[in-house]
Amino acid sequence: MVRVLRAFTLALAVAVLAVAAPAARAADAAPAGDAKAKKKIVFIAGNKSHGFGDHEHNAGCTLLAKCLNESGLAVEAKVFLNAQWPDDATLNSADAIVIYCDGGGGHLALKKLKELDALHEKGVGIGMIHYGVEVPKGPGGDMFLKWIGGYFETNWSVNPHWRGEFTSIPQNACTCGVKPFATQDEWYYNMRFRPEMEGVTPILSAVAPDSTRKGRDDAHGGNPTVRAGIGKNQLEHVIWTAQNKNGSRGFGCTGGHFHWNWGSDNFRKTILNTIVWIAKGEVPATGIESKTPNVDELLANQDDKIPATFDKAKKQADIDNMNKPFEAKAPK
Repeated sequence: MVRVLRAFTLALAVAVLAVAAPAARAADAAPAGDAKAKKKIVFIAGNKSHGFGDHEHNAGCTLLAKCLNESGLAVEAKVFLNAQWPDDATLNSADAIVIYCDGGGGHLALKKLKELDALHEKGVGIGMIHYGVEVPKGPGGDMFLKWIGGYFETNWSVNPHWRGEFTSIPQNACTCGVKPFATQDEWYYNMRFRPEMEGVTPILSAVAPDSTRKGRDDAHGGNPTVRAGIGKNQLEHVIWTAQNKNGSRGFGCTGGHFHWNWGSDNFRKTILNTIVWIAKGEVPATGIESKTPNVDELLANQDDKIPATFDKAKKQADIDNMNKPFEAKAPK
């Protein structure tokens, strides 16, 4: 009887090893990125907008998607150009949707509020870049508060051009590997955030110069609340994230007017980190690395022809300067 049991045990062990060995070899041979399902990120780029070098929605989304797809992480990014709305299969398989488009009353999302809200309720992350953070107060604004925690509200928020100096970088997943930096951009500020900033985390904040606070009452240019900040060195939150009650995540970024700013390694890394974070992907401790695009790579996929007066050497120097160690400048 003992001999029979020993023989049976030995035969069983051999059988288990025979089944396990091919599986182990298959696991060893599988690429690292296949160890878990890839996070699917969908970019929706708006139409041609402001002119050469500004509001380059198509080129900007294409560049960010390329950086993600070449990162070696378990992510897969797809871009829909010129305001093309993704098909249902793509949206239903998405982990995050990033919209970079002109906003206001013509915002791409306004006709898709119910559809986007249904995706949000499923846990899909939603992010908005630059003019894409602006929608009219009302149903659109309410949904943006729900999805991304804040938005540009006319007659409350303002859109001046200024040098944002990000001297103090908070510690969280979205800022992994990000060092102090500065860019000249149309950094909107005084956003309409949720009451008490519930679930909202500032990612990049800077002191807006008093010169940007002096505009007269206008839908975009000034109001008493903004002017009340003169002389107070008041921090303004220009990139933020939202942790939502249903577990989904969102973000807003007010910068991105000038396409050349995607050449800033720290700005680009902040947004790449944040996109992966809202998709509930894993952000490396050093952040998402990507090659610094040179001027030719930033010229690719732009909507307008290169002007005859465009100075490539000067623009390349500007990109190089953005990536030098940060030096503060006196506010104006």
